[in-house]
Amino acid sequence: DGAGAVVLQASPNGAAAGDEAGSGHNRERGILSTHLHSDGKLNNLLYVDGGPSTTQTVGHLRMEGREVFRHAVTNLAAVVDEALEANGLEREDISWIVPHQANKRILDSTARKLNISPERVVTTVDRHANTSAASIPLALDVAVKDGRIKRGDLLLLEAMGGGLTWGSALVRW
Repeated sequence: DGAGAVVLQASPNGAAAGDEAGSGHNRERGILSTHLHSDGKLNNLLYVDGGPSTTQTVGHLRMEGREVFRHAVTNLAAVVDEALEANGLEREDISWIVPHQANKRILDSTARKLNISPERVVTTVDRHANTSAASIPLALDVAVKDGRIKRGDLLLLEAMGGGLTWGSALVRW
């Protein structure tokens, strides 16, 4: 498993700490929008049974793989388009998609459905596997450290999880 965090701070007009007016770096930065969805009717597709409150056990992950895959690709592509539409942007405006690293098939299929080159998708599942909630912070860390993600880039973070839930965040780095 893994862990990750991103430190955020409030700033006026989206200016990042250290930006100066007129510096050319004072374009709106930070979280531009977030979009979160859930469909409890699909709760049987991906969930953990048991748990301390019901069985005094840890519980086991339960998943209907084919159905999860189908919903993942459909819903993740839709939430990417939702974020772009809410901000008056096009797919071509995205510098990087930073997805939850569930598995390579979902990453590739979602990029294909969006007609976005796999080269614009930060993929680290081959390095870290599926680290659940830590996968996006870990992928961000890798892509920032290796120089792919640069100041001013437009990032589309997207993820899905049990229950079923899915969402995105549009971020100007």
